Amino acid sequence: MPPPKDVVKIAIQMVGAIPQLIELQQTKPLASVLKDVCDAWSLPNAERYALQYADGRQTYITESNRRDIKNGSILRLTTSPDQEAEQLYVGIQSKNVDVKTDSLKKLASLSQDVTFAQEFISRNGLKQIYSIVEEGNDTGEMLAHTLKAFTELMEHDFVSWENLSTVFIKKIVSYVNMNAVDASIQQLSLSILENMVPTSRLLFEVVKKEVTLDRLLTHLQVTNAQLQLKAMALLIALLLSATDAERRDMLDYLREKNIRQFIHKNIIHSSEPLGDEMAHYLYVLQSVSLNLCEHRMKMSMDPYSQEQRDLLQSLRQTAFELESEVPAGTFSTERRRSLCAKEFRKLGFMNNSNPAEDLRRAPPGLLALDNMVYFSRNTPNAYSRFILENSSREDKHECPFARSSIQLTLILCEILHIGEPCSETAQAFYPMFFGQDHFFEELFCICIQLVNKTWKEMRATQEDFDKVVMQVVREQITRTLSLKPTSLELFKTRVNALNYSEILKLRQTERLHQEETLAVPVLELREKLKPELLELIRQQRLLHLCEGTLFRKISSRRRQDKLWYCRLSPNHKVLHYGDVEEGVQSPPIESLTEKIPVADMKMLLVGKECPHTKEKSSGKQNKDVLELAFSIVHDVEEYCLNFIAPTRYEFCLWTDGLNVLLGKEMTSERTQTDLDVLLSMELKLRLLDLENISIPDNPPPIPKPPSNLNFCYDFSHAEQ
Repeated sequence: MPPPKDVVKIAIQMVGAIPQLIELQQTKPLASVLKDVCDAWSLPNAERYALQYADGRQTYITESNRRDIKNGSILRLTTSPDQEAEQLYVGIQSKNVDVKTDSLKKLASLSQDVTFAQEFISRNGLKQIYSIVEEGNDTGEMLAHTLKAFTELMEHDFVSWENLSTVFIKKIVSYVNMNAVDASIQQLSLSILENMVPTSRLLFEVVKKEVTLDRLLTHLQVTNAQLQLKAMALLIALLLSATDAERRDMLDYLREKNIRQFIHKNIIHSSEPLGDEMAHYLYVLQSVSLNLCEHRMKMSMDPYSQEQRDLLQSLRQTAFELESEVPAGTFSTERRRSLCAKEFRKLGFMNNSNPAEDLRRAPPGLLALDNMVYFSRNTPNAYSRFILENSSREDKHECPFARSSIQLTLILCEILHIGEPCSETAQAFYPMFFGQDHFFEELFCICIQLVNKTWKEMRATQEDFDKVVMQVVREQITRTLSLKPTSLELFKTRVNALNYSEILKLRQTERLHQEETLAVPVLELREKLKPELLELIRQQRLLHLCEGTLFRKISSRRRQDKLWYCRLSPNHKVLHYGDVEEGVQSPPIESLTEKIPVADMKMLLVGKECPHTKEKSSGKQNKDVLELAFSIVHDVEEYCLNFIAPTRYEFCLWTDGLNVLLGKEMTSERTQTDLDVLLSMELKLRLLDLENISIPDNPPPIPKPPSNLNFCYDFSHAEQ
């Protein structure tokens, strides 16, 4: 008979004593449980003791978290949080260096626990931490423990970052700005400043003023990967908290310092693998930089703006230089207006008498004009060749430069997600972005020439415009970008190699494959193969869960908080999880102290249904977080283990694997993709001998049975 739900069997340890094995009544007050435990060991003053987990983060057991205790948990009887907080509060003020160092070290460890942190802060402990930092007498290991303790205490959000004194902030800044400081202290200081920046405008301005971009660039150039990462984190925090004008100035300055080229050479192409955090920061830097185009993308052409009219005229003059140089008195005003309209028509404007009308649509707005001007000024030969080449064709075969540019700019904005907010978890960036200062403009220059090339290959007419630009060119660009070329030159080579005939071959192959797989006998074979292949996918999902995944906790103040790891036991009966340190990739299952028996799992929640997404449903966070969130409900519905998957791929594998454990169907889009790939491969292997043979829709008729079976060998004669 299974034990009652309100009873868990646990072990309790104490140094120098034989462990107790008890049945913990969850309905019994914790104070009474502690008294019984202390009485068993003849310990007076039970109120001075507390229980905490013996392994992992050693969290204190309280009335609010006691339901997390599982059967088989090992607890330890230790000093109560209030007693511990009092002792450490006194210890960190000790004149004895060893006592003070040990107290700060223990404080840094215990401050991760919310119960202890509350007790320590209530004793004005943070004020003592401030004093240690502000006085500046402690250095080395002691200072590192102090900063670590401060960081952990502030994580609990009991105290506002705005309460920090100017002296304290300047001291932290000094550790970042000094050269002769231990790397661990600089890492902690950078992390503290990163946390400060998003909390208020005042703190942002202080940090931006005191920590110069030059100083952050110096930290980015060190060989210490963790220090480099923290410097990048602070830089990203500053960029995200800045106004549009400040962000533009900062990025302009970074461009002058060739930060993109440095990142391209020393971080992306470093011998060390690129971690998830750094990949996310590079994605954010790319996104923020590209979004500088957003204001031009949303700005319509103003027909009364002399500057914008001059830009339009410069396009005409660059393309038709000789005609534009004709003296003003040679033609009448009407004749000149007619000539200009003719030239704007050759440039590909639909409204040639008033080309500004073509640029009234936003997006792409003035960004399209900027791209056309950049192309004409930076590659004048290619620009002139494009215009003059099309001017010499029949009208219906002309590739309209302006119309193509406007549509291409819109396509590039959609592909590169310009104007969209940064994802809080995405890590996908284009390495070639960091190899070029004017990435968007240079990409446009390559792609507009691709439009002309593809137009000629297709022998297109004006009626084919949408087919060429909207479909074929978009496909050429997206297929090439999916290969993640490391430079624009490589992108140019690959996208030009993917010509119209190659696109047709790819489409034909995909179409033939689709036609093959739609024949009735093939569809029947697919259905027969499905169960076996779905079982293969199930096993792969469970194997992935056994290998485990590193997850991040998302806090309300910043993108990432602590790391934790979760994996399934090899016998598929228990989920093991626990917090891990930065840099640990695959911790052994024994080090993951928390457990959930698979038998106790009740259901899987995803997206909006998850409790942790309801708590954090603020604004634009949360489109991407919603897509990656899932929760396991266990025991009773109140208790959930909440996840934010690092990628959509991990989300699909974990939700599928958990559904398998719950005996449900796998529902992710990845399941269908994997099943299609496996079915395709299996069908090709099965149909290999039937290549170039048409498969009939109906099976051949079965012949009538023979009139007699005399042709059958009589085995009875052989036996004699």
